[in-house]
Amino acid sequence: MAKEQKVKKVTVSQFPEHGPLDENGNEILVELKNVDITFGKGDSKVEAVKNASFKILKGETFSLVGESGSGKTTIGRAVIRVNPLSAGEILYKGVRISGKIPRELDRAVIRNLQMVFQDPAASLNERATVDYIISEGLYNFGLFENEADRVAKVEKIINEVGLLPEHLTRYPHEFSGGQRQRIGLARAMVMEPEFVVADEPISALDVSIRAQILNLLKKFQKDIGLTYLFIAHDLSIVRYISDHIAVIYKGDIVEIAPTQELFDYPLHPYTHSLISAIPIPDPKLEKMKVLYTYDPTMHDYSEDKPELVCIGHEHYIYGNKKEIEEYKRRRESNEVIKSITIAKDEEELARLNAAKRKVDENVKMASGDYILDRPIGDTGSVWLAVISFFLPLLGLLAAAIYRSKNYIRNYKQCKKGSVYGLIFLAVIVVIFLILLGLALI
Repeated sequence: MAKEQKVKKVTVSQFPEHGPLDENGNEILVELKNVDITFGKGDSKVEAVKNASFKILKGETFSLVGESGSGKTTIGRAVIRVNPLSAGEILYKGVRISGKIPRELDRAVIRNLQMVFQDPAASLNERATVDYIISEGLYNFGLFENEADRVAKVEKIINEVGLLPEHLTRYPHEFSGGQRQRIGLARAMVMEPEFVVADEPISALDVSIRAQILNLLKKFQKDIGLTYLFIAHDLSIVRYISDHIAVIYKGDIVEIAPTQELFDYPLHPYTHSLISAIPIPDPKLEKMKVLYTYDPTMHDYSEDKPELVCIGHEHYIYGNKKEIEEYKRRRESNEVIKSITIAKDEEELARLNAAKRKVDENVKMASGDYILDRPIGDTGSVWLAVISFFLPLLGLLAAAIYRSKNYIRNYKQCKKGSVYGLIFLAVIVVIFLILLGLALI
């Protein structure tokens, strides 16, 4: 991102009272700089997040949106030091909290940065009472003077999230999904954090409960000045709670802007596709709506590499030089971009959907994503590797056939078995030649 603020890499054991200021005089609480996160090695290596950079201002709700598997949760877990970085750094109040840091600073991160998880059932200890679940952080950090003070803090927070003190003696399995999420929220808020990562906290809840949880989050933000990183895949939700929104696609941050700016000027085609997927309350209009499909092959990044650039109006967009110029031109025209297409009649709807299906097929063929296209027989059986080990030439032939037919798991097993088999044969031949040479001598 442009105009980065320089931060001295000094080793500290605690955070300063205030973070650095941006060019507008706003306090920067959390900042990501060129963050890469990868999992696995070799053929199984996955680049989950690539060169992610953004700033979260104190007191705001910064939303990170994108489809499943785009890297949203990976970034959230990296902020609370669960996922390690492959490159880049994460700063909190100007202090680096990624990588190896002093133990005192690590405890300060745990104390000040909390997370509300997506699955309220899996994130709670089923063998612990609600009282202990909420109190665990208080115990670990000694955040109470005596037992009476601890009980008072737990009862206060349990009341604030809409539950009753008598619920404290129960276990998580005795509660509904919405009640469990309230318990998870109480566990985070009792620590009185400054920053909370809310990882799709309402996606597993009934629609009737979602508004209540969102209202609770806004209530805590207003009462104690919380800052949120709100992770979601539903733009219709984040529109009403966010100050800034970042859109992520397959690990790349493709657009960042203030909320209203993003919805009025969704410049990146992927953002356009997300907004077009927002349901329309009117069933008649929803029936006539034509979804916009994002085609990643529309970008040519073979020579002119893309980067995240500010085009003014606090609007950052990902693209190469040619695309950035076009985005700037469209933004400076000040014409609100129409993201949703409504067909006039059934005939036009059929024509637009037919054109959309062609785009969908082109995207499917060019994407290189085999997860949904993989045949049922692509099991990756270990026996393929064993047979290929003893018959390596046949294994290489089978690997080529599997590769052409998109049987990726089978292809990898045949390839691996054949390579090991050829190495084994080569070793046998070398040993035989050495023994033959010694015999002749």
